[in-house]
Amino acid sequence: MRRVVFILVLLLSVACSTSEKQTVELSCGQCQFGLTSQDGCDLAVRIDDKGYFVDGADIDDFGDAHDKNTGFCEVIRTAEVSGEVINDRYLINTIELKD
Repeated sequence: MRRVVFILVLLLSVACSTSEKQTVELSCGQCQFGLTSQDGCDLAVRIDDKGYFVDGADIDDFGDAHDKNTGFCEVIRTAEVSGEVINDRYLINTIELKD
């Protein structure tokens, strides 16, 4: 019985959880934030001076990652996002670029 109650409470807490929007830095984790846990160029957010690779969006979803003026491998951009940190990665729900 305890196990059923625990599972029910866990499911309800996950179903009811919402992630509020927050303003973050968004860029290439390797090129701009110095993240080294994976190879290549991957989208990442920086929240409170800590970088997290992003799940749910790709670095090329916003154009050429190596564009001199707007590419995430070249510049750090500001975005309003919603999502949550899970297992030291940021599971993104929404992204709205601010610059």
